[in-house]
Amino acid sequence: MRKLALSDEILMQIEKPARYIGNELNSVVKDDTSQIRFAMCFPDVYEIGMSHLGIQILYDMFNRREDTWCERVYSPWPDLHKIMKEQNIPLFGLESQEPIKNFDFVGLTLQYEMCYTNILQILDLAQIPLLSADRGDEDPIILGGGPCSYNPEPIADFFDCFYIGEGETQYDTFLNLYKSMRASGQYSRKAFLHEAAKIEGIYVPSLYEVRYKEDGTIAAFTPVYDDIPATIKKQVDMDLTGSVYLEKPVVPFIKATQDRVVLEIQRGCIRGCRFCQAGMIYRPNREKGVKRLKELAQTMLASTGYEEISLSSLSSSDYSDLEELINFLIEECDKKHVNISLPSLRIDAFSLDIMQKVQDIKKSSLTFAPEAGSQRLRNVINKGLTVDNILTGSHDAFVGGWNKVKLYFMLGLPTETEEDMRAIPELANEIAALYYDTVPKEQRNGKCQITISTSFFVPKPFTPFQWATMLDPSDYLARAKIVNDHVKEQLNHKSIRYNWHEADVTVLEGILARGDRKISKAILYVYEHGEFFDAWSEFFHYDLWLEAFAACGIDIDFYTKRARSDDEIFPWDFIDVGVTKAFILREWKTALSETVTPNCRMRCSGCGARQFGGGVCFENQN
Repeated sequence: MRKLALSDEILMQIEKPARYIGNELNSVVKDDTSQIRFAMCFPDVYEIGMSHLGIQILYDMFNRREDTWCERVYSPWPDLHKIMKEQNIPLFGLESQEPIKNFDFVGLTLQYEMCYTNILQILDLAQIPLLSADRGDEDPIILGGGPCSYNPEPIADFFDCFYIGEGETQYDTFLNLYKSMRASGQYSRKAFLHEAAKIEGIYVPSLYEVRYKEDGTIAAFTPVYDDIPATIKKQVDMDLTGSVYLEKPVVPFIKATQDRVVLEIQRGCIRGCRFCQAGMIYRPNREKGVKRLKELAQTMLASTGYEEISLSSLSSSDYSDLEELINFLIEECDKKHVNISLPSLRIDAFSLDIMQKVQDIKKSSLTFAPEAGSQRLRNVINKGLTVDNILTGSHDAFVGGWNKVKLYFMLGLPTETEEDMRAIPELANEIAALYYDTVPKEQRNGKCQITISTSFFVPKPFTPFQWATMLDPSDYLARAKIVNDHVKEQLNHKSIRYNWHEADVTVLEGILARGDRKISKAILYVYEHGEFFDAWSEFFHYDLWLEAFAACGIDIDFYTKRARSDDEIFPWDFIDVGVTKAFILREWKTALSETVTPNCRMRCSGCGARQFGGGVCFENQN
């Protein structure tokens, strides 16, 4: 065991010291003379970061290289943050316990906008200059990736470069370039970033110039040099079956958010929900071969000792060989007393049959995500779910012994009316009534419980709703009140529970999601005034953000309530995700006409993802 970066005295003072000591099962320890040292960071607490599959895959992939040692880093909890600042302890990698400021790369995965202040926390504690412009050749290259990098502009000032897309395709090229430039003895940060910008999928913000119109919108976005691309093309791994996948996940000492084997069965989604960023940016839908999945399941369970395995997918029901895979897992897991978790299933007869097979224990609640209460609004958002689907699924579930149903909705969707809001509790009431009509009194296990949860809609880049406007926090809460009041009016209101999301967080998320480079000043202001862990409600202070926007001369309404023209240049338009802007705009117009677009297996809608040459776009074609 290597010498720990934190003394026993410090470890005894802080909550959950196991977050910081490393040495977990399957963690990789190499010689500290490795030619490339890479710190892979998740800017949130250990338990959440350890659950993230993307980092697990890249950690495994990087460490298979003989010349590279990749270590994990997570945001220290506020109790340790305070001590590290007071005692001048630099942030360290879990495996070596050495300061990451001495590494070659610090990579941060950007999974949600509310982690942006934690990016600055990691850089600050690591004793690395917060702004890219202030770093020298001795500092590590700060690299970003993940879904939020599809609009990197609000945080562009903090990063040296971004990797746009799936890491399996270009990271070797990127690391090899660095290694060769270091070996030549002619390395400089500036020269490396210039060469890296020529690699497909790599975006170097400092090499691009933004010009604004008088009204604050973007006039032009152009590269500084002629030899770097004007458009950054998303990287896609088209061979999921043959690509690298972790076989020995690191097993945490303490319970993580998802403490189990995760089996990724496919990437992308065929559904085309108009609010969903993942459904657009991860196109085309690609499946991993069922034979390979069977092998991985056996290997990963054996290498970890986990007692649960979960399937990872945006829509598991759409995986072609789901029945074969599930039957295999049932047989395999029954022998080893391993539970099977099946998220992202559509609640239909097939899925319920599967759940009956895998749930020997007491039945938990079923989850539906209609997203909108009325059929009209479900058509607007292209949610392929009718009230008949929901009621039939609920009926079959009640017959099968379930009596708890969770329903997820969004408020503030484009074109939403009060009638749409009132339709949410009415649907819940209908489901509750169905339970009492379906299950005889003598067979009921108490009354049924219908839980409604509403979040407030945030328009994200590369979705048809990127043109949509947002509301003030008070307007969002007024909509939640309409739903809450109408719940109380329902005949079965005692069987219905209602929860809603925080409205001010929603507004901030919208600003950070669709913002431009001007936003970085506000993020820096907030961090310098002591705030991080914004994703945690106990640490979030909306008033400080309002103060920051005012101090930086940023008009919130410009990013939230302003109507956008069809031809406006968005901060993220320089990224080519495969899905064309023309298609996205067409879907926006189709949404406003309340028309449904069929899923990708029913009909190709010409989104542009065919350019990648595979996946669902080429199914059933010779």
